[in-house]
Amino acid sequence: MSVTVRVASPLRSYTNGASSVSGVGATVRDVLADLDRRFPGMRFRMIDEQERIRQHIRVYVNTQEAKELGAAVRAGDTVHLICALSGG
Repeated sequence: MSVTVRVASPLRSYTNGASSVSGVGATVRDVLADLDRRFPGMRFRMIDEQERIRQHIRVYVNTQEAKELGAAVRAGDTVHLICALSGG
């Protein structure tokens, strides 16, 4: 299934500056794996060694936050990859 992936600006160095790319998969996990095949290293910035979404990353499928990688996606959905800002 093809979905649209909106890429947060801190991750755009992986997508050659593209703010939106297509992805394929039935779950968030599948879509991120597809992106990592095409944009090596991108997945590691979002997923930790325990296969969890990193604390500073939020993933939304349409308007619903995906708290787990197994969250379903359907053809035509939009997956938003959002990075939290921090600092002081």
